[in-house]
Amino acid sequence: MSYKSAKAVFESVIDSIKQEGLFKEERFIASPQGGTVAVRFPEDAPEKRIINLCANNYLGLSSHPDIVQAAHEGLESRGYGMSSVRFICGTQDIHRQLERKVSEFLGMEDTCLFASCFDANAAVFEALLTPEDALFCDKLIHASLIDGVRLCKAQRNVYTHSDMNELEEMLSKSTARIKLIVTDGVFSMDGDMAKLDQICDLADKYEAMVLVDESHSSGFIGKTGRGTHEHFNVMNRVDIITTTFGKALGGATGGCVSGKKEVVTLMKQRARPYLFSNSLMPAVVTATIKVLDVLSASTERRDKLETHTKYWREELTKAGFDLKPGNTPIVPIMLYDANLAQAFSRDLYDAGVFAVGFFYPVVPKGEARIRTQLSAALEKEDLDKALAEFIRIGKKHNVIK
Repeated sequence: MSYKSAKAVFESVIDSIKQEGLFKEERFIASPQGGTVAVRFPEDAPEKRIINLCANNYLGLSSHPDIVQAAHEGLESRGYGMSSVRFICGTQDIHRQLERKVSEFLGMEDTCLFASCFDANAAVFEALLTPEDALFCDKLIHASLIDGVRLCKAQRNVYTHSDMNELEEMLSKSTARIKLIVTDGVFSMDGDMAKLDQICDLADKYEAMVLVDESHSSGFIGKTGRGTHEHFNVMNRVDIITTTFGKALGGATGGCVSGKKEVVTLMKQRARPYLFSNSLMPAVVTATIKVLDVLSASTERRDKLETHTKYWREELTKAGFDLKPGNTPIVPIMLYDANLAQAFSRDLYDAGVFAVGFFYPVVPKGEARIRTQLSAALEKEDLDKALAEFIRIGKKHNVIK
């Protein structure tokens, strides 16, 4: 089929997406990332300053002056890019320095850097497992974990979200060589935490390993922000952690696999995204090192985020909104209808609040929502203003009374 013929097919699919209310529109930010941002929507519209309630900038570090300065220093001292993969000539001393700092921060033996956590999750299973092995995955794991699972030949078992009885039944029946339980630490769409203490108990009972994606928890979940493994006091019982530097840990790019030394060694020998992708640019490396220094010095930002989260959840609940249960800075407001989620988001934007509607295929059909995310970059007056608009618009659309 020529492109002329294929064009009609593509146009038909796009029209179908629009008719179903599932077409995603991008809004153009014309400022640094922060608690408020300057936005243009559509692209040629005038800029307006609005409250940002949908960034992964949980700790407000994306534009922190010390982090920006550290990135500048990386550019000056180590250059713009590496122009190579790690095992050829793409490894600088600072790459290894960051790997050691991440390992220390997460409480793991060693770390392997990737261009993103998506790459890390795409790499880890294929590099470690064979058809003799088995995966046991929570149904709601992140899309990148799902894609990684699909790339490997291990046996696949999917248990109902956080259903420990079903997980135990699957583990008890498995005769696989290596059994690997796979879960998010904090689930990105619903905002709840995995039952990591119970998962580790089952792993011990059935001689399984545990892999946790901590992308939405590294830096701010747990007493000192180490993640859900700290929150549940199982730091010595998790075998592999994947996480990102693109959310709370600076918000730029990059990710890693942290774990037992043998795991990391195999990743560096066999992980295709590691072997065939340029290494992280120096500016990201030096900035992420500074992020870890900032977080190790104080829990002030984590504590502020926790206060914001508690207040936001309580006030939305009082107003009558239907929230997904949880105690993390991801607070989904359930609307169930994609068109309603789109309309609600547009009204919020007009009122000066940036919060995007989520709908299929990002979440299951019939589970449309506005996913709000708190940040230490926000102030209480920002939350109060946003809350007033949520209530007003909620009443307009008959979401609340």
